Amino acid sequence: LVNHFLSALSPTLDFHEGPVGRLPYLPTSGVQSVPNARRCMERAEADWDAYERSWDFQSLPLLTASTDPTPTLESSYTAWITQNRDTIAEMKRLEEENNRLFIDAYGLADELTPDVPIEQITLTVNPAYRYGGKLTEEEQWTRFRQDTMEELVSYAIGCMMGRYSLDAPGLIYAHSGNEGFDPSQYTTFPADDDGILPLLDDEWFADDVTVRVEEFLKVVWGPESLTENLRFLEEGLGKPLRKYLLNDFWKSHLQTYKKRPIYWLVQSPKKGFQALIYLHRYSKDTFNLVLNDYLRPYLSKLRGRRETVQQQVDAGGRGVGALQKELSMIENRLRELESWEREVLLPLAQQRIEINLDDGVKMNYPKFAGALAMVPGL
Repeated sequence: LVNHFLSALSPTLDFHEGPVGRLPYLPTSGVQSVPNARRCMERAEADWDAYERSWDFQSLPLLTASTDPTPTLESSYTAWITQNRDTIAEMKRLEEENNRLFIDAYGLADELTPDVPIEQITLTVNPAYRYGGKLTEEEQWTRFRQDTMEELVSYAIGCMMGRYSLDAPGLIYAHSGNEGFDPSQYTTFPADDDGILPLLDDEWFADDVTVRVEEFLKVVWGPESLTENLRFLEEGLGKPLRKYLLNDFWKSHLQTYKKRPIYWLVQSPKKGFQALIYLHRYSKDTFNLVLNDYLRPYLSKLRGRRETVQQQVDAGGRGVGALQKELSMIENRLRELESWEREVLLPLAQQRIEINLDDGVKMNYPKFAGALAMVPGL
């Protein structure tokens, strides 16, 4: 109804207090619209709070959606979709009921209909609104599944970093400098010791992100269904988990947090070394830890692997071509990382840079140029 009037009062879509203040208002004491409006607000608020971007985010609803005695990721997702469909249908019913009440009160039955198209039900769990465009309903739900799996990975990484915990709702650690970080708050799924997660092409470290996501699946849905749950996760992501983490997680994270990331990506120029660090757990010693606990051990492991592969090449036999290719890759990576260590990471670690969170990401991120992944606008 308001849109109908504003199209006449403000055809230029200038919705400031002037046109809004001129809206005709008819006292409608007999119209019982407030209960419907309150229910709509409650559902909209719950929808917003189901995602990390909300200050009042508590936990990922997917984790507790299923009522099965032994739920799997797939059964949890199916239950989550059923809840979403019910929420969308209820919101549509409430909005159309309110439209009907006001249309009748204003005598506009010949001018307007109470119908609300599904794409105008403004809930994040509504794919028709969230994606719009020319996608079919099946394509919309396929994309919704992909986004939900990405949100699951993001939440799992949040639990690794200590931002969230499976033992308590809401933000657990979002202070500064890693001060006051309490490992005892993460008993079900332990948080990472240093808030640094290596993001590499293989399982080079115990806290490898891919391995820890798999551990998260075990903790939430049980070790016996890991294979099934990993399959469902990767089908939703559209690629193997490690490949998604290496190539797509960072882009998704930047999009979620509007190019103001809370997990920063330590990255060498040719991406031979990558690790995530949690902004709130960053301290002046973080890059010393990256250098001494991750990069240098990784270089040592690469050199060891180079020796092994060289011995296999020298021995000859089948697969020599593939071994030579791997050997060339290792040599190139070592040259890249040794140069990066010498010219960028070591000087940065020696500076022991402190940051002030009140300055924001825009001012703090550029202090680590050359050590962090490039972000347009930072």
